[in-house]
Amino acid sequence: MLITDDYFLSGSITSAKTLTSEKYIRYYTSELGIPIENSPETNIALKFYYGPNHISTLRKEGYDLVKIIFVGKNIVGWINRFVIIPVFNWLERYISSYGIIILILTILIKVVLYPLTFKSYQSTAKMKVLKPLVDELAKKYPKQEDAMKKQQATMDLYKRAGVNPMGGCLPMLLQFPILFAMFRFFPVSIELRQESFLWATDLSTYDSILNLPFKIPWYGDHVSLWTLLMTVSSIVTTRMSGTTSGQDQPGMKVMMYMMPVMFLFIFNNFSSGLTYYYFLANSITLLQNILSKRFIDGEKVLATLEENRKKPLPKSKWQQRLEQASKQKGYKPPKR
Repeated sequence: MLITDDYFLSGSITSAKTLTSEKYIRYYTSELGIPIENSPETNIALKFYYGPNHISTLRKEGYDLVKIIFVGKNIVGWINRFVIIPVFNWLERYISSYGIIILILTILIKVVLYPLTFKSYQSTAKMKVLKPLVDELAKKYPKQEDAMKKQQATMDLYKRAGVNPMGGCLPMLLQFPILFAMFRFFPVSIELRQESFLWATDLSTYDSILNLPFKIPWYGDHVSLWTLLMTVSSIVTTRMSGTTSGQDQPGMKVMMYMMPVMFLFIFNNFSSGLTYYYFLANSITLLQNILSKRFIDGEKVLATLEENRKKPLPKSKWQQRLEQASKQKGYKPPKR
């Protein structure tokens, strides 16, 4: 890496495929513009950095060299720089096995995110309890012109039961930045290179347990065991989530199971450290869902619904302000 104390006027990198060379795949050419004064002699201080793309090392060198390692944009990059990487480096001081480090890191992440996971599971389980009542409303309003009435009755049902229809989605969406942060973190972690764990000889690349004599399109010419385990754990977690939500639409079921199968093809060539992490995350999520199931009482949800049906629905603050403003203006709502 070439470094100057001042600045470069310009810089460009070009690459071209090598069609005839047996040693090289691509040729790269770099051009840098350096400011030169109009004088007989000009001294330009340049430095070379020969070293690993190690985040802590580059940060110590200065010159903002750490920016050459892309760990994500916006919130994803923030999570990696200030949360994931510091915790990973701290664990590295006391634990020599990177497989154990990834395990502990995954447990810490899942424990921190468990309140969101439980909130999502709780909302999904309540929706399953209310599903028979929602089906009754669908039978009560079968016509297309009654769609608005059915929607209003359904929302009224959810409100009386204390269920937010989006309560299962929002907590899961809030966890996505962590998911993408880990996706960016593992490929740039030079610490994982040549580090083995169980059958994986190198956590920075895929773990091949079977080399195929042919290449499968979109999959490759090998079988990654961590990717297989990740896929199986995803299918089991998806199946349990579908059972919890009472999902019985064939189209939705197909889509739910298609995603893990797609990931089998996508992640087969990714680093075993990443697929190992996703397998651990899925397994811990499965255990958390089993644990959360003990705290959901369907009969209590129905009892709350029956009790709230006897009471008038509480008005929202927006409705209260609207009625108050109408009274101040002397507006009287029309009689129905």
